[in-house]
Amino acid sequence: MDIIFLEQVKVQTNLGVPDWERAVAQTVILDIEIGYDFSKACQSDAIEDTIDYGQVAARIRETLAEHSFKLVEALGEHVCQLILLEFKAQNVKLKVSKPGILPGLKALGIQIYRTT
Repeated sequence: MDIIFLEQVKVQTNLGVPDWERAVAQTVILDIEIGYDFSKACQSDAIEDTIDYGQVAARIRETLAEHSFKLVEALGEHVCQLILLEFKAQNVKLKVSKPGILPGLKALGIQIYRTT
């Protein structure tokens, strides 16, 4: 299994349980590992034989700007399913961090793993 990773992808989204927290977009940081068979791309050197990480990042930013989530877990599941379904990944490991959301914490968040 081959892996492409996108590290510390900063995105803006509306996230939080109380309505006031979702009223203004906040920064969320994503660390993403995408499992895919890159053997064909290694031979062809062609972008169409791999996952275009620029398109992945753009699509995530687009969908998170359009949606509001109460839970970090729901946001994470949304992103994983997007990558699995739209980009035909074999699996996704995702870490979602909300930086500086609570006093005395650098960040809080979740880490999930999904497969087809």
